[in-house]
Amino acid sequence: MEKQPKVLVTGSGGQIGTELVRALRSMHGTENVLSTDLIPRDRDEGAEGPFAQLDVTDTESFVALLEEHKINHVYHLAALLSSKGEKNIDLTWNINFEAHRKLLAACYSHNVDRVFFPSTIGVYGPTTPRQMTPQFTSFQPSTVYGITKITGELWNQYYKSRYGLDVRSLRYPGVISYEVIPEGGTTDFSVEMFFELKRKGHYVCYLKKDTRLPMIYMPDVIKATLGLMQAEVHQLSTSMGYNLSGFSLTPAELFEELQRYYPEATISYEPDARQQIADSWSETIDDRTASDDWGWQPDYNMQGMVKDMVKHVV
Repeated sequence: MEKQPKVLVTGSGGQIGTELVRALRSMHGTENVLSTDLIPRDRDEGAEGPFAQLDVTDTESFVALLEEHKINHVYHLAALLSSKGEKNIDLTWNINFEAHRKLLAACYSHNVDRVFFPSTIGVYGPTTPRQMTPQFTSFQPSTVYGITKITGELWNQYYKSRYGLDVRSLRYPGVISYEVIPEGGTTDFSVEMFFELKRKGHYVCYLKKDTRLPMIYMPDVIKATLGLMQAEVHQLSTSMGYNLSGFSLTPAELFEELQRYYPEATISYEPDARQQIADSWSETIDDRTASDDWGWQPDYNMQGMVKDMVKHVV
């Protein structure tokens, strides 16, 4: 029987971390997965398992946890997202890149076997093809969030090529889920709309109605993340971020689908600063490299996602 890895997850109280910790504990055993977050434990949905409060910019504390728990797999999720990151660019750089750079060095020096780094469609920019954005393309991100993530991808590649550290990454599109409402992202409308229509019957959208963005439903996020981390090293053709997508939608298309469940609902559009960010991102993603390398295929399209989300939103 293969020995279970000892896993550490940073940013475990966030939108993805909450559900990833649960999936990892189901796979590897509760006691083998240490969840960490800057926010105290009451925000940790995986409260039945081990937890440590951690500021990812505190490298000494991170190293102490690696040693104490004999960690050999790290999922480094802690980050500031796109629109929130623009409000404090120095903090975003320190959390999203400087902490990651030091984390990679610590993982290498402490013989961590495998590291996961979430990247983003925010690495794309105005020079990137917006339709079926290819795996290898032009990157000129328009936000500090995107800058930190593409720099992080390059640093991953450097550590892989120079030191042999096994670092793996996915470029997440907008993530739709019902357990934790995201904060600070440009694609958050795709979650907010469900809750606002359910509770108030009206949603004020901060993007134009025809703004098309790539999205993915949380079960597919978990499927993709675990699938990549379980793949054999020889299957992987890049240590930079793999393109990833489930489907693409506009606010108007999502609202039209939701009207099937909330026929009296209404929507209005008041674009804010996030519109400029959205306009610099891709509309559709070519994720065939992930499919070819390690068999990625999404389970949910937009209609299936909406049907499932409506069951869970309260």
